[in-house]
Amino acid sequence: MTATMPSPVVLEGRSVRLEPLTLDHVPELFAAGGGDDEVWRWMPAATPRTEAEMGAVAGSLIDDPGAVPLAVVHDERAIGWSTYLDCPGFDRSIEIGWTWYGRAYWRSAVNTECKILLIDHAIDKLGFNRVQLKTDNMNVRSQAAIQRIGGTHEGTLRRHRPRPDGTWRDTVYFSILDDEWPPNRARLQARLDLPAASTSQ
Repeated sequence: MTATMPSPVVLEGRSVRLEPLTLDHVPELFAAGGGDDEVWRWMPAATPRTEAEMGAVAGSLIDDPGAVPLAVVHDERAIGWSTYLDCPGFDRSIEIGWTWYGRAYWRSAVNTECKILLIDHAIDKLGFNRVQLKTDNMNVRSQAAIQRIGGTHEGTLRRHRPRPDGTWRDTVYFSILDDEWPPNRARLQARLDLPAASTSQ
């Protein structure tokens, strides 16, 4: 496991706040994306059909020592989550993944602002030199979103793992290096016209 996995943290932006995921978020999360097959189509868990199922998925992530899940809060309601993940075999890499948002927030500024907060914290505050992002090879929407924030395609692992439906997933890998992030951040910041973010623990 990466020696310096992040501690739970609160990251404040203009329109979103990232805070440690807890089971208290589950009712709002279920309202935002529970039962929506399109939201969960490419996730590593089956679509939660009840609050209890959403709680079980959230709980397994909360209990995972290789994950630091953060609830995405917009207008004081949890609308999804994103997660720092361990990168076995890489000394100074961290992964951002296991991310979903309610469909009402797709094609909004939410994902871009979340990624700025998460990558800034990983590189500027914690000193990681590589941020990894990966997705299903069939999830072209996610691949396009990763490329928009500056992700460089590294390759594809074939038959990487089974999907919840039992079919095999090929996984597409991207990364952003520390020296690549400043110009990408400036481009995204200009697009969003965001003020400087703050961090608290």
